[in-house]
Amino acid sequence: MLIDDEENALDSLANLLRELCDATIERYNNPSQALKALEAVDADVIFVDIQRSRTRGIGAARKIRAKRPQVQIVFTSSSSEYAVEAFEIGSTDYLLKPFTKGRLRDTVSRIEKALPAQTSGDAKGAGRTIVQCFGGFYIHTAHGTLSWKTNKEKELCAYLMQHGGNEIAPDHIIESIWPESDLNKAKAYLYTCISFLRKNFQANGVNITVDKVGGGYVLQGQEMESDVSAFVSLVEMVLSEGFMDERQYERMNALHKGKYLENCDYHWAVWKREQLTIKYIDALRVMCKYFIKSGNMPLAADSLQRILSLSPDSEKDGRELIKLYVHENKRKEAIKVFHQLDQEVRGNLGVELEAETVQLFKSIVQNG
Repeated sequence: MLIDDEENALDSLANLLRELCDATIERYNNPSQALKALEAVDADVIFVDIQRSRTRGIGAARKIRAKRPQVQIVFTSSSSEYAVEAFEIGSTDYLLKPFTKGRLRDTVSRIEKALPAQTSGDAKGAGRTIVQCFGGFYIHTAHGTLSWKTNKEKELCAYLMQHGGNEIAPDHIIESIWPESDLNKAKAYLYTCISFLRKNFQANGVNITVDKVGGGYVLQGQEMESDVSAFVSLVEMVLSEGFMDERQYERMNALHKGKYLENCDYHWAVWKREQLTIKYIDALRVMCKYFIKSGNMPLAADSLQRILSLSPDSEKDGRELIKLYVHENKRKEAIKVFHQLDQEVRGNLGVELEAETVQLFKSIVQNG
């Protein structure tokens, strides 16, 4: 799906996409019309323009994300000043106009890597099950995304998935998912949800089983792939080796479509969410240093923008991004980052900015 208020821009992007991939393209001049169409159109990727109206573009993207948490969003703009907001929304990419066919090819490659195998046309992946935990909780199969009979069935599946094949005692499951229920009722709920899960997997040809092992339950699957497992492997690699190539960097970011089990109100997932976020930020900091050392300033800025989207009050990372923009003669972008930090730290947290941050801003103004 393409959203842009300029017909020429829509024509150009649509033509380039048809040259690069075999895709069905829906196009809209009006974001409201596109949002309405999403009720019937099952879009995998949405290109949103924010060149003329930041409010319409960013606002539409936020509504899209709320309506379709799993969809990939690519922003197009003539300015990089909205990049931080774009990454906060969990965009797959940010294309600066005018972009080349080669740059768009990189975006398409990033999209294809992030899409479940069955939606990207990989015949070998037809029998695979893709478990997505970033940006929500979804199980993608060859027949589509799994639906749930009840919310607790979904939560139980996510809970067992988080424990990665380890045996979990019924009492532990009940304490986590039904902590305030009567014990006998909670046990009945548990057995009912296990029955729902088993029937759901079997009916949809999913190679996942919920087995009784010893005194507990274990979720196991053949040909099951998890975005968390793939993400952790890449993060641990960069933390141990100090770098990764651009393809791996793009893959890591594409996997992190949003926070772990985002928009799922599971209290037992909080520690895991925080752990993965911290690891991701650490990996991005390592990559920022690597990109600066190798002279790749756009990707260095990209890594810092991603950090600030996850930790918007991090003054140290904000200062690094400001310095990078100043070095690249992007004074407007540097000032914008300062104001975002100021709003987050002073406006939202109610504390003063660090002296180093204030002094950095003053030096930019004085030298402007």
